Amino acid sequence: MKKIYHLTFINKYVIVLIAAILVFCASNINWGGDKWRNIVLSDGKGYYAYLPAIFIYHDLNLGFYDSIEHKYYYKNTYYDYRADDEQGHVIDKYFSGTAVLMLPFFLQAHIFALLADLPADGYSKFYPIAINIAAIFYLVAGLFFLKRLLRFYTPNESVISFVLIVFAFGTNLFYYAITEPAMSHVYSFFCITALVYYYKCFTFTFSNKHIFYGALLLGLIMLIRPANGLVLFALPFICNNPKQFAATISIILKNKLQSIIAILIPFAIISIQFIIYKLATGHFFVDAYRHEHFNWLKPEFVNILFSYKKGLFIYTPVALLSLAGLFHLFKQNRYQLFSFLGFFILLTYVLSSWWCWYYGGSFGLRAYIEFYSLFAILMTIALTTISNKILKNIYNSLIVLAVIICMIQTYQYRYYQIHWSEMTKEKYWDVFLRVDKLTSPQPSQNGRE
Repeated sequence: MKKIYHLTFINKYVIVLIAAILVFCASNINWGGDKWRNIVLSDGKGYYAYLPAIFIYHDLNLGFYDSIEHKYYYKNTYYDYRADDEQGHVIDKYFSGTAVLMLPFFLQAHIFALLADLPADGYSKFYPIAINIAAIFYLVAGLFFLKRLLRFYTPNESVISFVLIVFAFGTNLFYYAITEPAMSHVYSFFCITALVYYYKCFTFTFSNKHIFYGALLLGLIMLIRPANGLVLFALPFICNNPKQFAATISIILKNKLQSIIAILIPFAIISIQFIIYKLATGHFFVDAYRHEHFNWLKPEFVNILFSYKKGLFIYTPVALLSLAGLFHLFKQNRYQLFSFLGFFILLTYVLSSWWCWYYGGSFGLRAYIEFYSLFAILMTIALTTISNKILKNIYNSLIVLAVIICMIQTYQYRYYQIHWSEMTKEKYWDVFLRVDKLTSPQPSQNGRE
């Protein structure tokens, strides 16, 4: 009875327990002394900069950049997130969607700074801590939607709780919520997970509200990172069969007013970026990445998945193990099998075609974090459908081992035993699961998208 009670308690409060652990880790690592200065770093500076630029400095051309960098950051964490258009106007290189989601936390920090008589400049202590809390909030919110989503695939609450714990602590989601919380990935994970959940609901209810929620989320997803709009190609996988997918599309298109609203909502949200560009440069369209590009004819397909430098399956083995769910789909649902593989191949092709396929200084292949809910679905399918007791025990053991490996590697990365961009096969196996050569933790180096 005690065991059943404990399982029931964990299943009911698993997200609360995860949240408590995240807050404990963040407060211990980031909030004491001057550690808060290392919370908003590298690309995260660019995502965050819209908020002080708009609400404090009223300067979308970022004239405050130099004074803030020298006042709050150490030399080894300086990072220039600015770009310029063809006319020489200075702009923020990154998209503004992450800042939109950070906004409520930023405003609270600004009020606290004013009340506490701290510098209300957007960068004193309360602000980065608020961003740390924001990342934890959106990770937890993403897990909330993931829990609801997985209930469509299994009635077993223990399986769902297990999968939530695995993806919270056995992937680089944990690292980007705690150590680099200003990066966009946790925010995208929340939006994409919620979008997939609402679309799954729509396949059963055909309710207009689910379409409008999805449209809102799609707008945010693309305002954060336009490439993440690829999630639309994952929607066929969310349906059980091609007839169900065709029915959802038909119902959406049948109601013209609904279709128009569903199109206008994401465009209205995406237009925020165009308005910002217009105010900053006088032009609605600016190519902030004009010196960076996709190499469509030279995708690094194998490297992005298996490279010791930054391969997805090397540094996030949980993602590889989740693919066991494809074996069940091969036997029972070829439609879902091929729709997932089609999406995964397309996603990998696009991500691996970026000029910097390993996405700069980062822990693991961070560009896949947004889509972990789809891997979680596959893992849930595998855990639910493996009937052989021996195979199930082996699979569960491998998942636990993968979580432990990821946690150790996260620890190694924080202490520079795993390099942010220069890992090789020799270096990887030399430090594999070793913590005896750790050095003092240092701020992460500049990442680039």
